[in-house]
Amino acid sequence: MNNRHFRRIAVTVSAAALLPLALTACSSDSDTSASGSGADKSASSAPAKETESAGTMDEPFGPGCATVPKEGAGSFAGMAQDPVATAASNNPALSTLVAAVKQAGLVDTLNSAENITVFAPTNDAFAKIPKADLDKLLADKAELTKVLTAHVVGEKLTPKQLEKGSFDTLAKTKLTTSGSGMSYTVNDSSKVVCGNVPTANATVYIVDTVLMPAG
Repeated sequence: MNNRHFRRIAVTVSAAALLPLALTACSSDSDTSASGSGADKSASSAPAKETESAGTMDEPFGPGCATVPKEGAGSFAGMAQDPVATAASNNPALSTLVAAVKQAGLVDTLNSAENITVFAPTNDAFAKIPKADLDKLLADKAELTKVLTAHVVGEKLTPKQLEKGSFDTLAKTKLTTSGSGMSYTVNDSSKVVCGNVPTANATVYIVDTVLMPAG
C-alpha cells in the first residue's frame, strides 16, 4: 500500500509540473500562429500594391483622356478590342483623322498592320490647318497618304521610349519625341494630349498638331 500510495503521489506531482509547460507551449504556438497570420496578410498585401502601381503606369494618360467616352466602343476598353482604324472611328475627337484615313484608302492597311504606334491628330489639330490647305491635302491622295503614314511607326512604343526617341515612320520619314512623366512632344511641335491608348494591334498617342513631313 505504501508503495502504491507513493507512486500515485509521484504521478500527481509530475503532472502538476508538466501542466504549466504544456500551457506555455500552447500559448506560444497560438502567438506564433497569430503573428504568422498577420505576417502572411502583410506579405500578401504588398505585391497587390506593387501590381496596382504597375497597372497604373500602363494606363492611358494626359488631359485629353478626359474627353474619351467612359463606356461603349469609343471607350478605352472598347478601343482595346478593335484594330486601330476601327477603334479611332469610334472616338468622336478623331473623326477628321478617320475621314482622312478613308480618303487615302488606308483603313485596311492600318487595321491589318501588327504592333504599330499611331500618333493620332485630334479634330482640333486638323482645324489648325487653313481650310484651303486642308482641302487641297484631302484632294491629293498621294500627299495625304504621305502625311498620314508619317504619323505611324512600325513598332509599339512605350512612354519610356518617347523620353528621347527617334523613329522611322511608314512614310520613310523621321519622327522624334522628347519629354517625361505625362508630358511629351513630337517633332518639337505637337503635344501628346492622351497617350498610351491600347487598340487590338496598335498603341495610340493622341496629339494636338498634325505632323507635316518635310519636303
